[in-house]
Amino acid sequence: MGISELQTIPNIGPAVARMLERLDVATVDDLRGRDGEELFERLCALDAKRHDPCLLDTFVAAVDYANGAPARAWWEYSRERKARDRG
Repeated sequence: MGISELQTIPNIGPAVARMLERLDVATVDDLRGRDGEELFERLCALDAKRHDPCLLDTFVAAVDYANGAPARAWWEYSRERKARDRG
């Protein structure tokens, strides 16, 4: 099996690419206009378990990148999420 196009997105390795593919996201174009939180919640429901919130941050970072934002590390999104949750 070749490398997924999703792995061209910063922060996306083979495992996360496979998770997104399970959500019918196979290309960068498939992520445009999507909601990273909604994708995360769908994956949690599909797997009947709560995934690590760092995966949520990775999905949000990937969607932002697909929408034209500059590449940023997923942990920057973690800091922002944690600040929102506290505030």
